[in-house]
Amino acid sequence: MMAAMPRPRPPYLHRETTRHGKPVWYVRVGRGRRIRLRADFGTPDFEAEYQSAVNGRALPPTEEVAGTLAWLVVRYRESSAWTMLSLSTRGLRERTLKHILATAGTVPLSRITGEEVANGCERRAATPAQAKHFFDAMRGLFKWAKKAKLVRSDPTESVVRPGLPKSDGFIPWTEDHVAAYEARWPIGTRQRIWLDVLLYTGLRRGDAVRLGRQHIRNGVAKITTEKTGIVVVLPIIKALADTISAGPCGDLTFITGETGRPLSKGSFTNAFRRACRKAGVPGSAHGVRKIAATRAANAGATVAQLEAIFGWSGGRMASLYTRSADRERLARSAMHLLANEAQTSIPAPDHEVRAPADKSQ
Repeated sequence: MMAAMPRPRPPYLHRETTRHGKPVWYVRVGRGRRIRLRADFGTPDFEAEYQSAVNGRALPPTEEVAGTLAWLVVRYRESSAWTMLSLSTRGLRERTLKHILATAGTVPLSRITGEEVANGCERRAATPAQAKHFFDAMRGLFKWAKKAKLVRSDPTESVVRPGLPKSDGFIPWTEDHVAAYEARWPIGTRQRIWLDVLLYTGLRRGDAVRLGRQHIRNGVAKITTEKTGIVVVLPIIKALADTISAGPCGDLTFITGETGRPLSKGSFTNAFRRACRKAGVPGSAHGVRKIAATRAANAGATVAQLEAIFGWSGGRMASLYTRSADRERLARSAMHLLANEAQTSIPAPDHEVRAPADKSQ
């Protein structure tokens, strides 16, 4: 994948921006003609186009027989419904659709029914995540197609979306985990920069690996999030500034690998997991994001403040943290009520009770 290709930029690859502000990529070898790459940057299709352009080979033509699933997918990729998806979602959908088209690209749309979609989910039931991705890709495709009047009905409407096994998600870090990691990776190591960028910005890993000096003005970082497209504004606090100042950092990104070059999201995930394993803590960047949100909520951050920091919207995610923090604060402030209630339930001593009379008298 292009995202895993080494920096600097691969040879012959050029980036330009259209008058509408849209980035486009070209390959030009020597003084040869420019070849525009149409796939999304970082996807397997982009890599295939790049390699074909560099080696002077034409990609095999895409099957576009009208009325087939492959034809519909091509139309879908040309729509605003597709381009409005985040890059990470598009990459996932692209990989899923590629596998679907490999076996069902020539199937007429009239033959794709709710039963067929349900069967596709069932065939992937052994790997629930794949079943969910399959359904989401088909749902997005046919929901758009029905609205665009390219199909009469959406076969996914009658299918129940596959669920995932219940779990608590990524293991949230505790303060002990943070302390253990910091002890293993002190300031001055790149592994410490990895943690502090995650911990003191709250960014997702895909955004954390892009953060660099070019995003900071007057001590405030501003970056557009990869997943939601929301611009987050993050003052750089002293703890993070000290870590960055100690280095080692790259020219364009604070997070780097052993060679000092930027890391892709996938490469960083693996490298951070190894660093966590050596520190004896859970190996999840998202677990660090959870403790960052917990710290902010426990310190009294509101839903609006959490959304501003973490790039959330709608209130749902932020409310999870504020409710938990509020419950803890309310419980602490109310515990004395239990003691008061317990005291009022015990009969007061009867001071009027006298010693038993002496019956011998």
